Amino acid sequence: MIAIILSSAQGKTKDKKSTINEAEFRDRVYACWLGKNIGGTLGMPFEGKKEINNVSFYTKVKEGEPAANDDLDLQLLWLKAMEENDGAIDAYTLGEYWLKYVPVNWNEYGVGKVNMKLGIMPPLSGEYNNAKWKTSNGAWIRSEIWACLAPGNPMLAARFAWEDACVDHGCTEGTFAEIFTAALESAAFVEKDMNKLIQFGLSMIPDNCLTAKAIRVALEAKNKGLNWQQARETVVEATKDLGWFQAPRNVAFTMIGWLYGEGDFGKSICIAVNCGDDTDCTGATLGSVLGIIHGTSIIPDKWRAPIGDGIKTVAISGFDAPANLWILTDKTILMQKKVAEKYKSPVILSLSKTMIPDPARLLIPDHKSLTLLWNKSPFQIMRHTDDLIFTCDYNGGPVLNANQTKTLNLSIENKSGKMKNLVFNLHNVPAGYKISGYQDGTVKIKPRGLYRITLNISSSDKAENAMLIAEVIDNGKSLPMKIGIVKQ
Repeated sequence: MIAIILSSAQGKTKDKKSTINEAEFRDRVYACWLGKNIGGTLGMPFEGKKEINNVSFYTKVKEGEPAANDDLDLQLLWLKAMEENDGAIDAYTLGEYWLKYVPVNWNEYGVGKVNMKLGIMPPLSGEYNNAKWKTSNGAWIRSEIWACLAPGNPMLAARFAWEDACVDHGCTEGTFAEIFTAALESAAFVEKDMNKLIQFGLSMIPDNCLTAKAIRVALEAKNKGLNWQQARETVVEATKDLGWFQAPRNVAFTMIGWLYGEGDFGKSICIAVNCGDDTDCTGATLGSVLGIIHGTSIIPDKWRAPIGDGIKTVAISGFDAPANLWILTDKTILMQKKVAEKYKSPVILSLSKTMIPDPARLLIPDHKSLTLLWNKSPFQIMRHTDDLIFTCDYNGGPVLNANQTKTLNLSIENKSGKMKNLVFNLHNVPAGYKISGYQDGTVKIKPRGLYRITLNISSSDKAENAMLIAEVIDNGKSLPMKIGIVKQ
């Protein structure tokens, strides 16, 4: 469950609650999803091409249908997760939805799924054996849902984005990239100035991360008077260490489309797509950003008419996804209201006109909370309830070498003001494994207290991989945690 994170600015503005007119918000959320479909459909035929493209309109459209795009698919699933968990999600919960409803195994998606099937849960699922793809594009392309659920509350959007991205990107560039886009998009509901929004997005990620560096290169190129093609080349050069199909380069390509698009929807998304590489993602994300800022007024009918309002999926299955953008918009707004109430959002919807007394105050980063977010360990698995935080620290990767002992540190934090009488159990210990340092049974934790458990794990030479289940029972309710061990 996401903890309530409010920036210092949000605390200062609590007496001056900002409001967004609900009809206006509906138009902007709908335009966000429409822009996603348009940009994705425009860019899909050119995905993976490294050369500069020369696109000015759709080149491949099935009459009345958008291209299927995983960039939107995963957000439909995250909305389902939010609905079914009363807005209280964490990376572990999202990982469980991933395993159940995402059939595809592309790049980091596949690595994350393989790890989670071994019991290696987020964020370690996005870190282990994922050197090639944890810096790639799978996360920042699915950030709009968090912005739409937390409009004008970028700290909360950033926290949601971290819980999402770490499932298949661990704690590195792929995750920083989604924090950037989610925070920028959340801010775009209360601030329309492009340069202010980009600078704000940069303030929400580490200054020395590669994503921030790539974006600054694009900004510098624009400030020097270079054309977009030249700006693109400077970004390619600056990101050559990571190379193609990686988040820093493609987020910067998206910004180039925005910087050089002169406020024109079609020109902007075409420039982003013409930069090449992960073109469905760059076009789709920029389409969403422009939709959030301006609503449907910025999207000419010539872009909307060929693809309609439907939703085509390719990367999710096993549940009834919204059939069209109107249904998705309605569901998003309903969930947004619940999130705003649950997390005491500084921005709420209203039937009266939009009133944002001081946008700048809403957009002051909480550096203490951000530093904690940026420095979260990929080796700590966490589960949350309203009262408890259950943590497993692998102290490194999940590998157990023969003739060695691996120590895992578990903890149960009681967030409540009441004494907790819990039960701790460890299940699924396979033959050939020996685990010491703990006892099953009753655990008593004082209010605001912490209980620590040590697992010293060793195994025989012939022992295989294990998926242990550590379980905490609170008043009859079970909170299980998978702990995957890879035997070498």
